[in-house]
Amino acid sequence: MILVVDSGSTKSDWVLLSDTKQQIFSTMGLNPYFHSEEIVYNAVCENEGLNEIRAKIEHVYFYGAGCSSDALNQIIVNGLQKAFANASILVDHDLKACAYATYEGSPAISCIIGTGSNSCYFDGNEVSEVVPALGYVLGDEGSGTYFGKQLLSNYLYKRLPDHIQQAFFEETKLTKDQIVDSVYMQPNANVYLASFMPFIVKFASDSYIKDMVFKGFKQFIDVHVCCYPNYKDVKVHFVGSIAALFHDELKAACEIFEVNLGNTIQKPIDGLVRFHEKHIIEKIN
Repeated sequence: MILVVDSGSTKSDWVLLSDTKQQIFSTMGLNPYFHSEEIVYNAVCENEGLNEIRAKIEHVYFYGAGCSSDALNQIIVNGLQKAFANASILVDHDLKACAYATYEGSPAISCIIGTGSNSCYFDGNEVSEVVPALGYVLGDEGSGTYFGKQLLSNYLYKRLPDHIQQAFFEETKLTKDQIVDSVYMQPNANVYLASFMPFIVKFASDSYIKDMVFKGFKQFIDVHVCCYPNYKDVKVHFVGSIAALFHDELKAACEIFEVNLGNTIQKPIDGLVRFHEKHIIEKIN
């Protein structure tokens, strides 16, 4: 039995592959920047479905946000190994999952725009980056955390349009002290910032929000797509909820830079599973 996992900072999708059926599970997002191996272990055990099959799992392929170095990956490996004692564990970056999920047989640039943001180039064999992901404080252009920061700062500055300002206050009743405490003093500030995306989506047709998202996407493309010398010659794929929900703004931003927009996929797990079934799992059978 094999588990293929795609983990963002907010949510993890787990797909069980076996001879008889395919099952899907969901847990909290597991990011080694914010979560210990004990939290990883507990997240698995607290999921009733995963807990029931732990001893039967033979291979785990885990791709996650923050899994960008051997030291960080080891945190996830340790937690998963404790949970799945009989399994071989592979932990890698969510960028690789993004590349695998969008692969069409030709070299392409693959981008993540969800809670955070990043990009890579995949030639069919190797995944490579030109610029690093700097996280929600210094980077994450065009992501949920990026737009959450803009919404909150403009709310506190009273720079939102009156109807959005009023709607946000009525829905959240948040004060400056509460917001500052959540952002600067509490854990998982990136997830907190991105948690305001549902509110932003409510106003997706509003000209202020459309312009804010369009500008954020332009900044993402300028930094994370135009850095590749051949960005006009290959398709540029996107995965993540923000890219999918604001597809029109993404398309418009791509047109500004003459980017050939490829696939836009909200959840990469299906494509990731297909890639593993075709290119990886058959090698171990």
